[in-house]
Amino acid sequence: MNEHDSERISGLLEADGLIPAVSEEEADVIVLNTCCIRENADNRLYGALGNLKTLKSERPNVQIAVGGCLAQKDRELIQQRAKHVDVVFGTHNVQNAVKLLKKSETQGPIIEILEKLVEEDNEAFPSALPVRREIDHRAWITIQIGCDNTCTYCIVPSVRGPEISRPFGQLLDEARNFADQGVTEITLLGQNVNSYGRDLTKKLKAENPSKTDVFQVGSLWLEASSRKIKPLFADLLKTVGSIEGIERVRFISPHPKDLTLEIVAAMSQTENVCEHLHLPLQSGSDSILSAMHRGYTSERFLKKMQQARGGIEDLSVTTDLIVGFPGESEKDFENTLAVVAEAQFDAAYTYIFSPRPGTNAAEMESKFVDHSVAVRRYETLRNVVTRSSLLKHKERVGRIEEVLVEGRSKKGTDLIKTRTRQNKILHLKSQDSLRVGTYALVEVTDAPSHYLLGELLEIVATPKHRKRIPVMAEQSV
Repeated sequence: MNEHDSERISGLLEADGLIPAVSEEEADVIVLNTCCIRENADNRLYGALGNLKTLKSERPNVQIAVGGCLAQKDRELIQQRAKHVDVVFGTHNVQNAVKLLKKSETQGPIIEILEKLVEEDNEAFPSALPVRREIDHRAWITIQIGCDNTCTYCIVPSVRGPEISRPFGQLLDEARNFADQGVTEITLLGQNVNSYGRDLTKKLKAENPSKTDVFQVGSLWLEASSRKIKPLFADLLKTVGSIEGIERVRFISPHPKDLTLEIVAAMSQTENVCEHLHLPLQSGSDSILSAMHRGYTSERFLKKMQQARGGIEDLSVTTDLIVGFPGESEKDFENTLAVVAEAQFDAAYTYIFSPRPGTNAAEMESKFVDHSVAVRRYETLRNVVTRSSLLKHKERVGRIEEVLVEGRSKKGTDLIKTRTRQNKILHLKSQDSLRVGTYALVEVTDAPSHYLLGELLEIVATPKHRKRIPVMAEQSV
């Protein structure tokens, strides 16, 4: 989501006549688009701003802007700690970035933080703005912003606001437009994608919907015999997955408590929806899940995951895990190890709890877990995850996989980096030069724990996207 916002900011700047710079020293405008999920992001921002202070003193006319979630959270603190910053803008006014930079040229440093997104202002959604994509064959679409959940460790509701869904028809228009540009893979983005559209149906239900509301909620809901207040994510998967030219549909992230059989069926029945589900567990301890306000038990999570694997052939499941949450005992951690071992995830993003000021969990200081204990648990958990990842990968040796070429691999000059439908990295041994965006069939030949290796069998399709023509401009960003 942060990358997608950055693409939109770049698009706004290019639309104003700027072109990408190859280095900070060459740039006229430098934008730092921030995240605040973990403390490390804070440290990286202020470290980067410290490095830019010298550049600003040498070139006073260079403009420095800070946007994103950390800007929304820290506001005036950023300019207090880095007085050389020209503009600070938050998550609800990305569309104003260029205007604020121009304004600061005559008025000096500016801070503009809006408390919420105006629902009627469709131009405020990142996906409604101009875009400068680094990858031609792949695109992100923001289907909703904000979050209505109350996870005690998460700062997102504070910096992104309540959940707001974009109109169904607007998403389809954007997806079709991408397909016309040669994009073949789309990723649907949201803080809780599988609750997408609940707010739209709730609003229309109260207003007695008519056929003219198809742009808001889509035809499947309007034509249903019973128009219940419900999410529309399953409808969206089916409809986006049927757009001509779109070969792969991905999404991130769903919330386990909102994963329904309807969504599982939509994934199974829609050929172009990839067989990958990122389902954040966070903890295998029911007491910790309750303290986190996750809304499910470990048993319920495992049941939903089993339903998904049973309903979707060849499904890979990845997850997020937090160790050292306040109050986590050795028994809690052992429960997490047991659930993770039973789940046999294909991969997991594992983190040590990081208290974020403004969250309920940050106030639980008396229950904080000693850092050395958390590190030990982290390493133990990683070993369990790695074992299951390796087993899942070994099962794929000898199989034929469809892959999408992403570019040269960092593993070796004779390797090409590709990605399977299950979202697994596969390094392809090929002497042929394959253009990014190419689809190919490969045979899996080896399977380390974090990636696959394969041999090229056949090229299925070559890229359809158009090549870029450089645009000349006076300034660089």
